[in-house]
Formats: sequence, C-alpha cells, structure tokens
Amino acid sequence: MSSINKVVVVGGGTMGCAVAAMFNVAGWRVHVVESDAAARLALPGKVDAAAQALGADGRQSPPSIHSALIHVDWADVDIVIECVFEDLALKQAVFAELETLCPAPIPLTSNSSSFPISQIAKGLATQSRMLGLHFFMPAHLVPAVEVVCSEASDASTADDVSAIMLAVGKKPIRVKRDIPGFLANRIQHALMREAIALVEEGFASAQDVDAAVRYGFGFRYIAAGPLLQKDLAGIDIHCAAATTMYPYLRTDQEPSAYMRKLVANGDIGVKSPSLRGFYQWTPEQVAVEQRRYETALLKAARILADEEVAH
Repeated sequence: MSSINKVVVVGGGTMGCAVAAMFNVAGWRVHVVESDAAARLALPGKVDAAAQALGADGRQSPPSIHSALIHVDWADVDIVIECVFEDLALKQAVFAELETLCPAPIPLTSNSSSFPISQIAKGLATQSRMLGLHFFMPAHLVPAVEVVCSEASDASTADDVSAIMLAVGKKPIRVKRDIPGFLANRIQHALMREAIALVEEGFASAQDVDAAVRYGFGFRYIAAGPLLQKDLAGIDIHCAAATTMYPYLRTDQEPSAYMRKLVANGDIGVKSPSLRGFYQWTPEQVAVEQRRYETALLKAARILADEEVAH
C-alpha cells in the first residue's frame, strides 16, 4: 500500500456517501464516481452530514467527484470500493471497466450485500485482487465490515484490505468463502424469518418482537456474540432448549407471504409514500426515530471502541 491514502468510491448513493465520509474523516483523499447528475449535486451535503455524525469538525477536504471512471487519476490509489446499485450485470460491467483502468495489484472491492465476488469477477483476468467488502447500513456508524474472499482471491490482498479497514476505524470480519449472504446476513435472515413468522401467525406484535430482541437476548450482543455467550452460559442449556424448539421453527425456502404482501403493496417502511411497513409512521415519528437510532448506534460504537482500547 502507498502512504498517500487515496480511495476511489464508485457510486454516490446512500452507501457510497457513508463510505466516502468514513474515509474522509480518517484523513484519506476521497474520489467518488457517480454518473447521475442529481446525485452528484447532493453528494457533498450527504458526505458532510455523515462526517458530522462521526464527530468531524469540518476541516476535512471534500471528496473529489467524477461523472465517469475514466476521469479518475488512478495514480497512487490504495483501494477501490464499488457501491453501485445491487444489480449483478451492472457490477460486472463496472468491474470489467475497473480492471482495464486501475493498475494491478490495487484491490478492487464490491460492497454487494448479496452477490458473491466470484460472480461479479467472473471471467476477469485479475480476480486475485478482487474481494467483497460488505458494509452495514449506516456504513459510517456500524463498525463491522465483511472482507469476503473467493477461491481466486489472494490472501495477502485480503490482509491488506483488512489492514485498511482497521486503519479507518472499522472492524474487519474475514469470510473465507463467498457463500450467498456471507456471514452476518445469513445470521440476520435466519432471525428475521422467525421474527416475521411470529407476527404473521399472531403470536406477538411487531413491537413485542422488537422488544424481545432489544431488551432480551439482543441486549447481550453488544457484550458477547452468540457463540461466546453460550460458552459463558453453558452449551448444554442451549442444546436442551434446541431439542424442544427446533422442530417448530420456520424453515421457509422463500420470503413469507406476509412480507411479500407488504412489498407488493409498496408498504416497505419509512421510505414508502404510505409511511407503512411493520409499523405505521408519521413524518414526525420518522425524524425522531432516525435521530434516536443514530444516537444509540454512536453510543454502542463508543462502548466497543473503549473495549478495543482496553485490550
């Protein structure tokens, strides 16, 4: 890696702006490529808002914004992070162009939350430098980032990318094989399948399901992940409970009818015109809840940061 600390973020949407802000606050030179003119105009304000949420004092240099990859100066780039729309063909086209423009061995990474890097990089000559780099929304506030390898990925490149993530304040999680959903989303979707089923089948309200996670077992997760927690509590207890419970858990192979109906009706949460999802919202409630959510994430991040310093 060079000492110049330069990142190129491809895609200036919600995720791209958050990633750009994260690097910006860490003192990196940030170049953002965004083809949509309206998105380019909005990008500085979004990056600045995310940077301020991270405690930036406004002295950081704003990101350089480009309309196309060919306008980027590729000299001394340390890493490229693709954050375009979740469309496989689009990501494949971006990576094919990046391969011709960006000199090897500069890491080319994708923030895809669903497509394995082996699919995105399929047929390309320098797959060894290509990795998944999956951030979690909001990317500037959630510490974890998954560093995902395909069979072709070079281990030293994954080491370099993990080191970069540590340097900008993230917690890299190595995923040895790029299975669908990687690590965190597979665990999250298993939980979501059961959570939605409990509401769909009338066992509980959305509010009570959320409370069970936030104030019950989820409360412990800031201190210990599920496997560490079971080591502390006793695997035998978990095994006994699993014996009685597993036969009754949902094992659907597709999203539930309840969730598919919400999506079909356009009731997809606070970004829908109806302001309806699992809850019904008002604009005032959305503003209050988003502020509370970001404040809680920042407090949780400080707890984890203090723990890292102590170790």
